[in-house]
Amino acid sequence: MSFFFNTKFPTSRFSELKSEYILGTLEKLKNRIEERFPNSGLGKVANELSEVATAIVGLVEQLPQPLWPIRILTFVAIGLLIGLTVWVCTFTVHYIPAGESGLLEILQGAESAINEVIFLGLAILFLATAENRIKRRAALNSLHRLRSIAHVVDMHQLTKDPASLVAEFKKTASSPERTMTPYQLTRYLDYCSELLAINSKLAALHVQCFQDSEVQKTVDEVETLSHELSSKIWQKIMMLDVVVKKR
Repeated sequence: MSFFFNTKFPTSRFSELKSEYILGTLEKLKNRIEERFPNSGLGKVANELSEVATAIVGLVEQLPQPLWPIRILTFVAIGLLIGLTVWVCTFTVHYIPAGESGLLEILQGAESAINEVIFLGLAILFLATAENRIKRRAALNSLHRLRSIAHVVDMHQLTKDPASLVAEFKKTASSPERTMTPYQLTRYLDYCSELLAINSKLAALHVQCFQDSEVQKTVDEVETLSHELSSKIWQKIMMLDVVVKKR
């Protein structure tokens, strides 16, 4: 398409996500969580997200690259199918008898040839799209991990309720143990929000160099989920700020 449009974009220094910066930010966040909340569940989630992020970066770097074994196999299979079709047509025409019976056989052979061409086209289409389908499956599996991690982060912040800091708050027998100070609770919720933001950026990496409508749709879903969960957390942070000011 660039052949038809004389558009010159600047170099992608600030218009693309850099995987090394995302990994660096995640590493610092993981260390911050571990330093402030040693051996916490959230720290273990951050550590797992770091491992997943490393695998995702490796996958994203491979997605734009051709899968040569698949391509070679596809080219060989397409060549064999075309060669077989040509051979069958040549063989049929060579041995068709002359006369009226031969014309009838030609018509029957033409009908069979049309059917063969249709099946051949479908087979070629299947083989030609095999590489993209393999890459799509790998990307969707990776995005599924990010979706799961987003829900796990949400579970960790679920019981972190600013209302527990209100003087009138009364515990019940089933109330979770809450020992965090207002400052610690704010930091904990903020770390959850940051994890979700990085989770969203890791999802966006999948379509930066690999254009696929189904993968793009799943990326949008993961980003929307991360944004909505982060919005819930920030509502808690704002409530916490109001509670602290009233104390």
